[in-house]
Amino acid sequence: MSDMITADLVDLDLSADTKEAAARALAERMVALGRVTDLEGFLADVAAREAQMPTGLDGGIGIPHCRSAHVTEPTLAFGRSAAGIDFGAPDGPADLIFLIAAPAGADDAHLTILSSLARQLMNGEFTDALRSAADAETAAALVRGDETPAPTEGAAAAASASQNTAAAPVAASAGTAAATRDAGPEAGERPFRIVAVTSCPTGIAHTYMAAESLENAGREAGVELVVETQGSAGFTRLDPEVIAAADGVIFAHDVPVRDKDRFAGKPTVDVGVKAGINRPAELIGEVRAKAARGEATSGSAPATPVERAGEAGEGYGTKLRKWLMSGVSYMVPFVAAGGLLIALGFAIGGYEIKSAPSVLNHFVWTQSDSWAALMFQIGAVAFGFLVPVLAGYIAYGMADRPGLVPGFVGGMIASTINAGFLGGLVAGLLAGGVVMAIQKIDIPKVLRGIMPVVVIPLISTAIVGFLMFVVVGKPIASAQKGMTDWLNGLSGSNAVLLGALLGLMMCFDLGGPVNKVAYTFATAGIAVSNPSDSAMKIMAAVMAAGMVPPLAMALATTVRGKLFTETERENGKAAWVLGASFISEGAIPFAAADPLRVIPSSMVGGALTGALSMVFGATLRAPHGGIFVVPLIGNPFLYLVAIAAGVCVTTALVVLLKGLRKPAQQASAGGSAGTAAAAKEDRQPVAA
Repeated sequence: MSDMITADLVDLDLSADTKEAAARALAERMVALGRVTDLEGFLADVAAREAQMPTGLDGGIGIPHCRSAHVTEPTLAFGRSAAGIDFGAPDGPADLIFLIAAPAGADDAHLTILSSLARQLMNGEFTDALRSAADAETAAALVRGDETPAPTEGAAAAASASQNTAAAPVAASAGTAAATRDAGPEAGERPFRIVAVTSCPTGIAHTYMAAESLENAGREAGVELVVETQGSAGFTRLDPEVIAAADGVIFAHDVPVRDKDRFAGKPTVDVGVKAGINRPAELIGEVRAKAARGEATSGSAPATPVERAGEAGEGYGTKLRKWLMSGVSYMVPFVAAGGLLIALGFAIGGYEIKSAPSVLNHFVWTQSDSWAALMFQIGAVAFGFLVPVLAGYIAYGMADRPGLVPGFVGGMIASTINAGFLGGLVAGLLAGGVVMAIQKIDIPKVLRGIMPVVVIPLISTAIVGFLMFVVVGKPIASAQKGMTDWLNGLSGSNAVLLGALLGLMMCFDLGGPVNKVAYTFATAGIAVSNPSDSAMKIMAAVMAAGMVPPLAMALATTVRGKLFTETERENGKAAWVLGASFISEGAIPFAAADPLRVIPSSMVGGALTGALSMVFGATLRAPHGGIFVVPLIGNPFLYLVAIAAGVCVTTALVVLLKGLRKPAQQASAGGSAGTAAAAKEDRQPVAA
């Protein structure tokens, strides 16, 4: 740790009043020491990580962190704020701020050191010592471990309070710790045993803090608790004997648990990683209560991440959306690869290339037509996977790995009977539902070993195959044909309205579920060897509208840069390339900072572009590529005019709306604390 933090990386009088300003102040110290090569690029990576999940923790701690290509070596910077800074913690502002910078290729040794720091943050004596450190060198020595914090009265009181607080939820959830142990079949022989898994998106901080918090709560509750941390430095699997002997399981994770089926057949609590940090004793109480009631997961795996009981407010509609998005997210790379290869085949060999003989029997190295046929035929094979992959991963989102076999088979049946994407959606939902139903059956322990590899695949595939072939397949195929015929018949005002609607959807959430629905709708139409003219018009309208938001934000930061922060102006430079490449997510930093102005403006511009694309009759055979596939677009000049019109309208609206806000901000600059509070309140939706 000695080379990770020095006194130069410590600010005991951090004056920043926002988390962005705090990160910038600490990052500037890293830049001064040559630890960070690009300040704005690094801060953008920190902001992206913060957008995934707030990094504030109970107890006055903020831990902004990220992996970044702009970091030369693992580095820690520490700041202490007298006023406190809001990092999104439930209990209020943070006064201890750690900025953790890890290189994109940090080695396991450095990551292990960073994980040790994360565990120390759960130690009250350590944080109390940092709060009382008199100088930067002392604080740096404490973080490095060169100086051991002495127990203080405050730390002892905090530990006592923590113990009392931890005991209360256990008592509330399971009676009392002693009562729960006595109720078990092995009362008096050994304590209750729990195995846990923790993981977070970055795998540097929250993973290990949750582990430390759970272990501490386990000791206080008289429970044997062992944690497997699945972090960036890899993970060591728990001993199978330890898992077998456990009475319950806790998953505290924000990324999928690896090898989850190891924990099947036990009482399980499945929550996000922050719950493991903030309410460990409550989780222990929940799993003990489940064990007392005999609630054990059956089948090959417990509930999947989309079904986590710890996520409050998740209804069936939310779960359904996640399941469908799981399938779409895995399908999109097949769409991009297959569609672009097919488009390149057409560009080189013309549309007649679809009738070329198989390159397996006829391929001439020196003929361009042979290369065109090769690209087309590879792309066609990739497109053949679209429906099976969609169905397979919808089932995977519902039932984890056991859903893959019936999902893929059901999807392939949908392709075989020409049920298309509608058939894939239904097959995936059927497969996931069948597997989930089988998993709820109470299976004797002696049979659980063969369930995931033999019984579940066999029974679920047979059921799904029967339903797709005999029961629902034909009606779905008829519905798919009806929808295709309707699209082929679109013309005039109907086509223009559809283009406007798709444009609105593409710009509503910038790569989110609504955006993906519109994109999937468009790609479904061209995912055939001979797509209709209407389907190619829809694809063109969708891609054109999706390019508008990032291009408009890039233009707005260029023509009226004073309306944007320095970070936004830097993001605007990247947005030129992202927008031109049809990556709508390039506008997310702007929408996150000012959603009420950016998103409606983008939707207006996107709707205009989609409608104009339809009016101009532009067509597109490729499902991706932005301006780089303009040679493959029908009516390319008018297509670019449609995009330019949407970009100009969105830019004008954003500049106008931000300009109207600016005088109010200037008037409040010298106002009272109440006005400042109102400004902070205006920023609140961004943090949310």
